[in-house]
Order: sequence, then C-alpha cells, then structure tokens
Amino acid sequence: MTQKKERIGLYPGTFDPITLGHIDIIKRGAKLVDRLVLGISTNPSKQPLFDLDERVEMVREETAFIEKNEGVAIEVRPFDTLLMSFAEEIGAGIIIRGLRAVSDFEYEFQMTAMNYKLNPNVETVFLMADPSYQAIASRLVKEIAIFDGEIKAFVSPSVRQKVLAKLGKTV
Repeated sequence: MTQKKERIGLYPGTFDPITLGHIDIIKRGAKLVDRLVLGISTNPSKQPLFDLDERVEMVREETAFIEKNEGVAIEVRPFDTLLMSFAEEIGAGIIIRGLRAVSDFEYEFQMTAMNYKLNPNVETVFLMADPSYQAIASRLVKEIAIFDGEIKAFVSPSVRQKVLAKLGKTV
C-alpha cells in the first residue's frame, strides 16, 4: 500500500497588515490541504509599514487559532525569491489566492499563466472573498488609519493596535 502524499498549499502575500479578509482565505484554504504555508513576501514594489520580521510574527499570532481549530498544520515563512521557486522549495502542489474583484482576477490570471509556464505541476486555486470582506485591502487599511479613520471592521483588535502604534496614533 502506498502512503498518501502530503498536500502542501502555499498562500503567499505581503500581509502588511494581515486583514480579516486574509484570515477568511487562510481558514478556507486550510480545509483544502494537509499543511498550509503562509509565505510572507518581500515585494520590492511595495513600501511596507511593518518590516518582514514584524509581519511574520503578526501572521503567526493571528493564525495560531486556525491551526488549533482546524487541525491543519500552518507554517509562516518569509521568502524573497520567485513565487514558483519558493513553492518548489517547500514542496507545495497548490498555490491559494484570494479574489475580491474583477481587477484581482485580471492580475491573477496573468500571474497564473506565467507560473504555469515555470512549473505546470503546481496548481493555482482561487477562493472568492467572503462578500463582507471584498472591499478590504491592506493598502486601504493603512490609508484609512493614516488619516485617522477607524479600521476595526477590517482587522483584528491586536492588528489594529499594532497599526496605530506603528503610525504613532493613540491606541
């Protein structure tokens, strides 16, 4: 009898900061795999509010309950390589991506085609954002906080505190 191969999924992102929308995709993506790696990227085209170590720690804190509740192994790892190189390095057979709007689809469609050319053995799975989270984007959360808007509907209380503290705002 052959042993079943572990299904490893990769959910990559900048997670600057991690939002309730990210948490929704992580919880749902965890149901599809035996182990879910949350790849925290260093995207040179973005200027993150939080440094890489802070984002890794924040994602670990925010997702610890999922591993306990869902019984799936969740690993948080930084990466600074091509997505497909990282997927191959960790043995991922699935890349999980969240879609909020048509604009997300257009970008992700191109990315998926390029990734397929790099490695046709790694599938990309798209999960539609829960309608209550479709408008949430980390970039917008930061912008709202910068201009003293309330972000508690978009992030956990812990992440809200971290964002406000990082911006020098009263918590």
